[in-house]
Amino acid sequence: MNGDRSASDTHHGQRFAQASERQRAGICARAARANTSLVSFIADLARLWRRDNAQSPERTIDQAPHRHGVGHRLSPAPLMHPAPRILHPCQARFALVAILVLGAPLARAALPIERIRLPAGFHIEVLADDIPGAREMTLSPTGTLYVGSMEGRVHALELRDASVIKHHVVASGLTMPVGVAWHDGALYISAVSKIVRLDAIDTHLDAPPKPAIVTDALPAERHHGWKFIAFGPDGKLYVPQGAPCNVCLPASDPQRDHYAMIGRMNPDGTHYETIARGVRNTVGFAWHPRTHELWFTDNGRDMMGDDIPDDKLNRLARVGLDFGFPYCHGGNVADPEFGAGHPCSGFTPPVMGLGAHVAALGMRFYTGTMFPAGYRDSIFIAEHGSWNRSSKVGYRVVRVTANADGTNAHQEVFAQGWLNPDETVWGRPADVLPLPDGSLLISDDYAGAIYRVTYAKP
Repeated sequence: MNGDRSASDTHHGQRFAQASERQRAGICARAARANTSLVSFIADLARLWRRDNAQSPERTIDQAPHRHGVGHRLSPAPLMHPAPRILHPCQARFALVAILVLGAPLARAALPIERIRLPAGFHIEVLADDIPGAREMTLSPTGTLYVGSMEGRVHALELRDASVIKHHVVASGLTMPVGVAWHDGALYISAVSKIVRLDAIDTHLDAPPKPAIVTDALPAERHHGWKFIAFGPDGKLYVPQGAPCNVCLPASDPQRDHYAMIGRMNPDGTHYETIARGVRNTVGFAWHPRTHELWFTDNGRDMMGDDIPDDKLNRLARVGLDFGFPYCHGGNVADPEFGAGHPCSGFTPPVMGLGAHVAALGMRFYTGTMFPAGYRDSIFIAEHGSWNRSSKVGYRVVRVTANADGTNAHQEVFAQGWLNPDETVWGRPADVLPLPDGSLLISDDYAGAIYRVTYAKP
């Protein structure tokens, strides 16, 4: 159900590599039979190279900032060691052409953005397409978009007129720096066991400062150890800690104060306290624009079949609530190992179930004015998509409407098309972020892209 797991990273990496090898071999075999045009052959190889560069955890990383190509699209990182892997199965007469083209900026396979389906009047475009592993986003007051990632780097995109004018890498070598949060002139970054801070970063994008450690006392487990972070209306930094497992109750943490929880701390890292328990893994949260209560997504446990339990949308009406993990899942499913003696009725129910295995990640309330009035205060949620279901679900962005007290919740699909009809996938939404102009950004860690959604009355 949690399409965002780290314990299976190695397994998924092997499956990915095997799948890529099969696809490369198939491409070359078709070319050898002369029933594939040279253009199609090169485009197919470019697409695989691009995906390998975005996904392979072992690839060589270019640490230098990338510069712009044409318009707002960014130039790719230099071709490193993936090239021999791509070309190995291919005949020599195609290899030379592939090397020449794959090493050039024009070889970047265009994202099939035309496949994304939106409600009438909405339009989607690619804002940037070279942010490998793109995850959480945050915007500084000066208009710099910061993007965390799963692959060790934090990116900064200077925006002007809804286009990227310059791309920087402001931090590298970090452990899964997924979370980014802006506060009082500084960028805060999560790195599993650490929170670090880049001071006055907006004015030092070309020469970023050395990260200052806010805290290095967080759990070091990587399974659900990456962290979405954000500053709340109270000025505190909210830092969750996922369960270090699919489902468990760590012997060292019987009160669930250190795992499967949401905590908050002062900006200097002091006074870290648990404010919500029983939260298996939240990778997205935001505060209601009118009540200022914390709402958050929560990934349900795996290995209970295709259709249970649901991922959840939760509301923290007061500090100290318990949302049930590991005893109860989805608000109504008792855990077969831990559930005895802990009925689901004893825990805080969700605002709504979001569906099994959808891997609900980043979420934000929409407070802009570009979209129709009915979108005001609704919630956009990025569904990363299933990995262990017999047929895939998720891989889309949904919209949830609900009363401020969590009642009358309703979900509808807002953007879909990253999942193809044949169940191949070309993108996985990871976070959403409204911009001051009312448009909506969507990050995609699979395609390494940021999209921008706008609206004009049809």
